[in-house]
Amino acid sequence: MSTLITGLTVIGYLALLLITSRLSSRRSDNTTFFTGNRQSPWYIVAIGMVGASISGVTFVSVPGWVKATGFTYMQMVMGYFIGYMVIANILLPLYYRMNLISIYSYLGERFGKRSHKTGAAFFILSRLAGSSARLYLMVSVLQFVLFDKLQIPYYVTTILTLFTVWLYTNRAGIRTIIFTDTLQTIIFVTCVAATIFIIIRSLNLSIGESFELIRSSRFSKTFEWNDWRSTTYFWKQIITGAFITIVMTGLDQDMMQKNLSCKSLAEAKKNMYWYGFAFIPVNLLFLILGALLYIFAEANQIALPAKADDLFPAIAAGGYLPPLVTILFVLGLMAAALSSADSTLTALTTSFAIDIMDVESMPGARAERMRKRIHIIFTAITGMIILIFFAIKQDTIISTIFTMAGYTYGPLLGLYSIGLFTKIKISDMVIPYAAIAAPLITWIIQCFDQQILGFRLGYEALLINGVITIIMMLLLTPRNKKQKNANY
Repeated sequence: MSTLITGLTVIGYLALLLITSRLSSRRSDNTTFFTGNRQSPWYIVAIGMVGASISGVTFVSVPGWVKATGFTYMQMVMGYFIGYMVIANILLPLYYRMNLISIYSYLGERFGKRSHKTGAAFFILSRLAGSSARLYLMVSVLQFVLFDKLQIPYYVTTILTLFTVWLYTNRAGIRTIIFTDTLQTIIFVTCVAATIFIIIRSLNLSIGESFELIRSSRFSKTFEWNDWRSTTYFWKQIITGAFITIVMTGLDQDMMQKNLSCKSLAEAKKNMYWYGFAFIPVNLLFLILGALLYIFAEANQIALPAKADDLFPAIAAGGYLPPLVTILFVLGLMAAALSSADSTLTALTTSFAIDIMDVESMPGARAERMRKRIHIIFTAITGMIILIFFAIKQDTIISTIFTMAGYTYGPLLGLYSIGLFTKIKISDMVIPYAAIAAPLITWIIQCFDQQILGFRLGYEALLINGVITIIMMLLLTPRNKKQKNANY
């Protein structure tokens, strides 16, 4: 595949996003940016949310995971579905009843101003790190398949990528995201399916024969029932998957902002149900792709890359398959990565503007200027974090993201749990201290988990973090203030 064709593919795709943005951003203002005027069709939101959830990390890391963990990731995906049902029936009714723009406004109503800002700060911290990690992966692969050949430095690739994202999200925010994410979801799912078909043809197999080959291979293990100490143990994965979904979707401004742009609660719930169903086969598609990539590498005696994340890029761009696969890979990766990055940038801008800067209290023109400045600042910060990731050179980024989520979303899990399911009044003054102490204690436990617990902690550290947050809030709140709050 020539560098010219790859470059034209990238340019053409970015041009398509800019055209879509232009068409969707007419007559836009701050309300359009934050809520899309609450007129988004539920089925468009559902398709776009699949793309925002998958991201470039899933596109590259999940296929690479297959060698180490087989199909056991599907256990966590099943847990995700349980989490989506909880969100649809517990969190969405609350958010719509309170007519929220930022979901962290709930914490202000329930506990107080400090809690409101603490919740928003933990979201901003987590999403900045997570989104930057996802974009880092895409930028690194683009550097490998295109920009290294053009002798363009990594930092220039990063700047160009983020400038494009900023350009097509700057005017209409969530209204543009709804449509660009839908477009990108359709593109990357099509690219993955087409790549699977081409690999099957290259192996001279029928579809039925290829699936039988996967089923009989060492990669096909799906359930771990025996070793409860394993991080892939069934019940650990199911429970952790459910809670990861609740915090990384239901307590996440990025994902909930799309839901809150629907016309009504009924449509938002419908969106969540269909999105939850669709997420299962889409993830299975990535695992099938991973198994076929390893089988193809073995059949053709291709040396495996040192990093699991490099498997798909190395085979797609290595000349082992027809040149079309390189185009499919580049298109699919960009679609998956940008569909996550654009919505995250919009959500970060929304949360900081509403929760931290309180732009709702500002005059219209000043509020819009403030929102645009915030948008630029977060774009720049994301770029700096990507360059830090490049310097660190992490291996499997999806594992890194879930590990970070265990620390940053744990306090949110604790806050919302005690707020939604109890009537205990927690002192607003102590919540920031509890939210900071809990991740630190969780980290210490993980450093000595083998000695303390007898096994290695995995993503279930999220639950431990949430429980410690609750305990810390109860311990730090003076006894005379733990009184019932009749409003909740």
